[in-house]
Amino acid sequence: MIEDNPADIAQLFDPPPDAVIETHISKVFLCGDRAWKLKKAVRLPYVNFSTRELRRIACEREVALNRRTAPELYLGARRVCRSADGRLCIGGSGEPVDWLVEMRRFDASRTFDILVKDGGLSADHMEALAEAIARFHAVAEPAGEAGEEPVSLALKLNAEAFARLDQRALPQDQRAAFEAALSDEMARRRALLQARQQRGMVRRCHGDLHLRNIALIGNAPVLFDCLEFDDRLACIDTMYDVAFLLMDLLHHGRRDLANRCLNRYLEVSGDYEGAALLPLFIAVRAAIRCHIAGLKEDSWPEARRYLALALTVLAHSRPLLAVVAGFSGTGKTTVARRLAPEAHGACGAVILRSDVIRKRLQGIDPLQRLPADSYTQEASRRTYDAMLDRAALLLRGGSTVILDAVFGQAAERQAAEALARECGAGFLGLWLEAPLATLAARISSRRNDASDATAEVARWQHQSLTAPQDWHRVDASGGPDQVAGAAIRLLTAAAS
Repeated sequence: MIEDNPADIAQLFDPPPDAVIETHISKVFLCGDRAWKLKKAVRLPYVNFSTRELRRIACEREVALNRRTAPELYLGARRVCRSADGRLCIGGSGEPVDWLVEMRRFDASRTFDILVKDGGLSADHMEALAEAIARFHAVAEPAGEAGEEPVSLALKLNAEAFARLDQRALPQDQRAAFEAALSDEMARRRALLQARQQRGMVRRCHGDLHLRNIALIGNAPVLFDCLEFDDRLACIDTMYDVAFLLMDLLHHGRRDLANRCLNRYLEVSGDYEGAALLPLFIAVRAAIRCHIAGLKEDSWPEARRYLALALTVLAHSRPLLAVVAGFSGTGKTTVARRLAPEAHGACGAVILRSDVIRKRLQGIDPLQRLPADSYTQEASRRTYDAMLDRAALLLRGGSTVILDAVFGQAAERQAAEALARECGAGFLGLWLEAPLATLAARISSRRNDASDATAEVARWQHQSLTAPQDWHRVDASGGPDQVAGAAIRLLTAAAS
C-alpha cells in the first residue's frame, strides 16, 4: 500500500502532484492534466478496501460505472508496480503493489457546488442537467426485485447513525418530530415504493448525485464520481437519485433551480408518478447529510439546518390546482415558471404545459414544429385529456400542479375545476390578457420554444375563443416581474 509513503508518491507521478484531495476513503493526486485516485486501505461498515485485490476490483468498477455518464473523464484502472531497482511506476510488468484510477483533469472551479455559491448556475444549466439525468436513468440497468427495499435499508442505516450522535448535536424535540413524520411518510408511500420496484424503477443509478459530483465541462453538465462500492446503496429508485440533487439545491437556498430541474426531469422522463415520493426521498437525503454533519461539533449548526429542511419537506399541505390561461403570447409559460417555486410542495409546483404534452403525444421533440393539421379540435381534446390525467395523478399524490394552456373553451375550464374538486385540491384560475398587438409582437420574437403559435393564431383566438368571467384577470401587458408579481400574490392568497 503506497498511501502513507511520501517517497513512493513523489517518485510515482510525473509531473509531481500540485494538489491532493483527500476523503475518508480515497486520495486524489492532481498532476498536470491528470487526476490519479488511490483507494485507502480502509474497512468501514459500508466499504471494504482493506486488501489489494479489493482495491483493484473497486478501481475497475469505478471506471466502468462512471463511464456511463463521463466516458471522457475516466481513462482506466492502472496497476502500480515496483521495478527491479525498487522504484514505483504506473503500469509495467510484475506483481502490482496497488491500483489507481486515471482520470482526465478538469477545472475544479466548474463543479456545481462552487458554481451555485457564486451564482453561476442558470435555469438553462438545470434543464440541460435534468435532460442528462433522465437519459442516464432511461438506460440504467434495472436492479430486479431481490433484496431489501432500498429506502428501508437507508432508513435503517440512518437510524443507527443517529443513535450514535452526541445528544447535544440536534434539538431532541425536532429530532423526535422528524422521526415521527418520516415514519408516517414511509408508511404512506410503502405500496408505491414496492410497486415501482416491481416495475423496474429501481435501477443501478449514480447513487451520490449531489452538486459536488457534477461539473460543467465544455458548457455541458457531466455526472462523475458515482457510488461504486455498494450496490445496495446505488441500486435505488430513480427519483431517489434525483432527490439528492434537489435536496442539495434546496439546502443552498436555490428552490428556483430545484423546481426548474425537477420540472424538466419530469417532462423528459415522464415519471410523474414518482413526484409523490419526493418529500420522503428528499427528507432521507437531508437526514443522511444531517447525521454526517452531526459527527463533528463544529458542524452541528449545519446538521441542524439539514434537519430543519427534512422537517419542512415532510410537512403536508393541501394540494392546489392552478391554471395559467390566456391567448398565445400572454406569457403563460413565463408566469407558470415564476409561480412554480412559490407554491407548496417539496420543490414547489409541477408544471404541465399543453404545448409540450401535445408533442409528446405525437412522439416528437417539443422544439420540433407540428403541421397545422395537428391542431384539430380532436387533437386538442386528446391533449387536454392527457394533461388532466397527469394532473390527477400528481394531485392525488399530494403535489401542487400548474396547468399552462390556453383554456379558451368553457368546457375545458369546467373540467379543470371539476378535477380539483374530485381530488380534494384547492383551485386557482388565472386569465392573462394583453392587447392583440402586444401578443403578436411577443410571438414574433420567440426562439427555441415549444409553442407553434403564430400572430395569425393569436388573432383567431381573440376572435373565436372566450375569456372566463369568474377567474382572476391578470393584466399581462407589463414586464415579466410585474405580471409574475401579481400572479404570485394571487397564488399566495389561494394557498393560505
